[in-house]
Amino acid sequence: MTLLALFIGLVFVYSLVSARLEATVLTAPMLFTLAGLGLALLQPALGDAPVGREVFLRAAEAGLVLLLFTDASRTELQVLRRARSLPARLLSVGLLLTLLLGTLGARVIFPRFSFLEAGILASVLAPTDAGLGQIIVASAKVPARVRQALNVEAGLNDGLSVPFLLFFLALAEARIPDAHVLFGRFMLEQLGYGTLIGAAIGLAGGWALAAASRGKSMSPAFLQIAVVALPLLCALASEAAGASMFIAAFVAGLAVQVRFPEAGKHSVEFTEEWGQLINLGIFFIFGVLVARSWHGVTAPMLLYAVFSLTVARMLPVALSLIGAGLARSTVAFMGWFGPRGLASIVLAMVYLEADLHLPGEDTIRLTVLATVMLSILAHGLTAKPGIDRYAAALGAREA
Repeated sequence: MTLLALFIGLVFVYSLVSARLEATVLTAPMLFTLAGLGLALLQPALGDAPVGREVFLRAAEAGLVLLLFTDASRTELQVLRRARSLPARLLSVGLLLTLLLGTLGARVIFPRFSFLEAGILASVLAPTDAGLGQIIVASAKVPARVRQALNVEAGLNDGLSVPFLLFFLALAEARIPDAHVLFGRFMLEQLGYGTLIGAAIGLAGGWALAAASRGKSMSPAFLQIAVVALPLLCALASEAAGASMFIAAFVAGLAVQVRFPEAGKHSVEFTEEWGQLINLGIFFIFGVLVARSWHGVTAPMLLYAVFSLTVARMLPVALSLIGAGLARSTVAFMGWFGPRGLASIVLAMVYLEADLHLPGEDTIRLTVLATVMLSILAHGLTAKPGIDRYAAALGAREA
């Protein structure tokens, strides 16, 4: 109860000065994470307050599902068609190389890790975060093609990482008769079913919303609620079918625009209010969790965090964009701005929920905490200066 009261008070105070803070390099996720961390360090009793793992996981999943749907629903389909080669490169060659480098790096930095533990850590930290990347996606200084590519990548790579994580978890449980068959099944269930569920709910929901709007049978007050119900339906249907709720939510956000283009406006209105509140709560609790565990973070964990945010991200992006005709500044910009946040927190919770008790479990948990914390700070502080410097580089190149 004390944590909840402090969080609500913090939300109120932040709201009072939010316009001024948005003009600075201090992002909301950074401030709420640091607030949770600082309060738990100043008042150790707060750090010991029970935080239900199941509740935290469900809240993080809900926040991520809403965020992915919102990002997709305001992604311009015409721009996406022109930029389709960039997301495809990032989600195929880029993601696979990130997983490979992340696994190899974990084996080198943590010599006691098994291949499975290294693969689990790489899978958890492979996806980028749509929420932390919002400042990039919303900036008019960044070319639309680049913004949409990063947005689609962040919307889909968490769902694409899930089959790899589940595959490694199944291997760790030693219950696989045939690894190739099992991985193929994971890919089909997570990606194929997720895409079908998202497309079906998005298209049907868009048709129903358009019909209700034309017939004026829906109260304007419930329009926003109806739009937001779609990603939640995707989450429930995906869980029942064993599919990726994240893939389903993102695909539904794209599909709903086919018949109801105004969906993006209404989903953004909700996300900026209630959805933002959920996400800030997740980052606040994350800060409390960091305060509980920071003393266990070691130099190799910090080294891997830096490696994950730089080499394991930027090199695969650079290789995947060879031949795309992009300037070096664009490649560097897209490589650096691959923050880790909600998606990695959710996947780490999925791993911990499996209760495998692997020898390197604590190392995996603490390394994820260190990487996400470093990403929140590093990407938050460099977002605005990075955008300005990138825009200047583009202007100089055009001149």
